[in-house]
Amino acid sequence: MIPTPVGSSAPARAEHRDAAQQPQPVPAPAPADAVPFVRTVLALCAVGVLVVSQLYTVLPVLGRLADSWSTTTSAAGWTATAFGFGYASGFLFSGPLSDRFGRRRLIVTGLFLTALATAAVAAAPGLVSGCVIRVVQGLCAATFAPPAFAYIAERIEPARRITAMTWLTSSFLSAGVLGQVFSQWVAGLGGWRAVFLVCAAALSAGALLVRGVLAADRASVSSSALDAYRAMGRLLTRPSLVLLLLATVTLLCGFVAVYTGLQLVGPADLTDSPDTMLALRASSLPAMVLVPLLTPWLARLPAVRRVVAALLLAACVSLVGALLSRGGDTGVVLLGALLFILVFGIAVTAPALVEAIGSQAGPARGAAVALYTFALFIGASVGPQLVAALSGGLATVFAAVAGLLGVGAVLAALGHRVRS
Repeated sequence: MIPTPVGSSAPARAEHRDAAQQPQPVPAPAPADAVPFVRTVLALCAVGVLVVSQLYTVLPVLGRLADSWSTTTSAAGWTATAFGFGYASGFLFSGPLSDRFGRRRLIVTGLFLTALATAAVAAAPGLVSGCVIRVVQGLCAATFAPPAFAYIAERIEPARRITAMTWLTSSFLSAGVLGQVFSQWVAGLGGWRAVFLVCAAALSAGALLVRGVLAADRASVSSSALDAYRAMGRLLTRPSLVLLLLATVTLLCGFVAVYTGLQLVGPADLTDSPDTMLALRASSLPAMVLVPLLTPWLARLPAVRRVVAALLLAACVSLVGALLSRGGDTGVVLLGALLFILVFGIAVTAPALVEAIGSQAGPARGAAVALYTFALFIGASVGPQLVAALSGGLATVFAAVAGLLGVGAVLAALGHRVRS
């Protein structure tokens, strides 16, 4: 995902031979400037889970929101969409802002603002105000991911950057499960408003953690913010990259749609049992941990091949889920197994898409990552509305997700073919 610059060869044959026998130099980060790998990645991943989970915390409490705000459960689903649109849109601004004001400063400031907005959700008196606050919450939360990726690219030693990126990406995906598990547990103890108040306190603590762990910002050497948007515009003229971005939209759209479908139209023995639903949500967490551990082996495949294969795997699992749900044979254990494989496929796809898109961006990798994250969470925003638009039960949701992820695989394959 992040290229390692290679030193130039010497003009003399002997010097060339000696240089070939030595490790190629990398200009940045310098040894004195590199940051500790373990504590940096642990801190960023922990806070990443907190931030991204704000998209998913509403899913288990949609019914409670509907009762509190005197609306329908489907209408309450707009709170997820509102956050997602604000979150995705914020990525287009936070990258250039971090270039200008510094990575750590923007992350810390953004976390405190996100904490305030999260606490404000708990005070929302109705659906409209709740959605407006959720948009603001999403915009504030978007100040984390782009500067976090940029910080890793600048401060982690080059040999460990891909590993750090994979762990951070996996933490974002695991938030989709952890956020739901946490929300359901806290709501069962103190109601839906307690979910947002506890999250607000955790985000404030996360801001202090990041401030203590991350190194101080370097002096700003960024160019005009307009340069970033010009780079985005140039990238969007490349058909191959646009096809990969469209494939990215399908990824979290399918992921969120499945979990929303389980909450809204899942089998009665699941939706009527909070403990069973909690166990089902947690069952796919090991898949999130498995993917970073398998990264050295997965990386042997070209990124686009990983994308296509993993999306096809997820699509096939969704199709099996549709067929079994239509026949009424989906027990909780079987659903858990299907979700595990589905989430594994999605967790493999996400970092591979970052790598595939970044490889086509050249020096405009920052702009490419901003477009990637924008597309990723636009898809997450559409997920709940996809379920609301479908007339049918869980089988229909699984079938729609299978088609969606299959289209994503085709788009990624076409993007590779167009480029080659």
